[in-house]
Amino acid sequence: MSIHEVPAPLPGTFYQQESPTSPPFVTVGSVVAVGDQIGLIEVMKMFNPITADVAGTVVEILVASEDPVDVGQTLLRIEVAD
Repeated sequence: MSIHEVPAPLPGTFYQQESPTSPPFVTVGSVVAVGDQIGLIEVMKMFNPITADVAGTVVEILVASEDPVDVGQTLLRIEVAD
């Protein structure tokens, strides 16, 4: 079992869903493929999609929606599929 950490590629505000009434992109236990959207980071009114760069299962989400994040901060962890 290998755990991959997904870092924030830029500083800003992290969002787990597209809008307040939308479901989250992923939750713990979600299975993701490479390229699946897993969140958004808003910087100066620009929303930047965050995508999975590995396939696997989300095992931990470390940032709550609307939390500020810094470059390199771990957003979530994915157990890499074999």
